[in-house]
Amino acid sequence: MRNSFRYASKKDWPALARDLKPVYTAPTEAAALDQFAEFSGVWEKKYPAIIRLWENAWAEFVPFLRFDTEIRTVICSTNAIESLNARFRRSVKARGHFPNEQAALKHLYLTIISLDPTGRGRQKWMIRWKAPLNAFDLAFDGRLSAGRK
Repeated sequence: MRNSFRYASKKDWPALARDLKPVYTAPTEAAALDQFAEFSGVWEKKYPAIIRLWENAWAEFVPFLRFDTEIRTVICSTNAIESLNARFRRSVKARGHFPNEQAALKHLYLTIISLDPTGRGRQKWMIRWKAPLNAFDLAFDGRLSAGRK
């Protein structure tokens, strides 16, 4: 998505995102190809570079479609991870230097704790992760639950 937006005007981003969503949420490769054909028909004249970008990267995109929808949502949800990394960077930059590794780890731990001081966020996070955890456990043949026995 981000690479697609690089070639588009910002005013077209919402429409592009809406039209691309059926492509990467399609249940099968054939359905994704059909959705991509529709997307191409609408946007090819205005943004041919986006169409070429998707065509060139199709081989890398297809393995993504083999995962369950729950696993795909985890793969696509990088905003939370990027937000956490940004908080880490901002916190470490404000602090400056650390006398040792333990001090740095303690600082990062305190940064994480300060993001959710009441602990309610963890409960919400756990509820959202139940379906993906089940899908990961089934898809990867018990590798997740192997360490919890």
